[in-house]
Amino acid sequence: MRPAVAWIRAGLVALAVLAVDQLSKHAVERSIVPGETRRVLPGLELVNTRNHGVAFGFLPGDHVGVTVVIALALCALLVYFARHSTRPLIWLPTGMLVGGALGNILDRLRDGSVTDFIKLPLGWPPFNLADTSITLGVLLLVLVMERRPRPSADRAAERLGRP
Repeated sequence: MRPAVAWIRAGLVALAVLAVDQLSKHAVERSIVPGETRRVLPGLELVNTRNHGVAFGFLPGDHVGVTVVIALALCALLVYFARHSTRPLIWLPTGMLVGGALGNILDRLRDGSVTDFIKLPLGWPPFNLADTSITLGVLLLVLVMERRPRPSADRAAERLGRP
C-alpha cells in the first residue's frame, strides 16, 4: 500500500473514533445524572463518572502531566507509522489509537477530566469508547507488528495454486 493511502485511512479511522467517542460521551452527559446507574444488559451498566487518570482510571492525578505523557506516546506512534506505513493494516490500529487518544485529550483540555460511562462487573473501573479503541488498537498494533511478511515467491506460488 502506498504511504499516502495508509495516512488517509488512518486519518479516517481516527476521525470516526473521535466522532463516535465524543457523541457517546455527550449523550451520556445529557441523559444520565452522575451517580445514576442504568442496566443495559446483564453485566453491563451505563454510568456517568469523571476520570482524572489515564485509561480505565489508572494513574489519577494532574491532567496536564497525563496529557503530556499521552502526547509523547502519540508522537512515538506516528514516527513508527511514518516509517512503516506500507505494512499491511498498520493504518487501522494507528487510527484507532490516535482517535481514542484525541478523544480523551479533548475531554481533558475542555473539562479537566474524561467522561467514563461503560461499567462491567467485578469491580472493573468505568471506561469509555476511546479507552476501548485504545485497548483494541494496542492489541491490533502488536498483531500487525508481529506479523511476518511472506516472501514474494510464496505469494506468487499461492496465486498459481501451488503450496
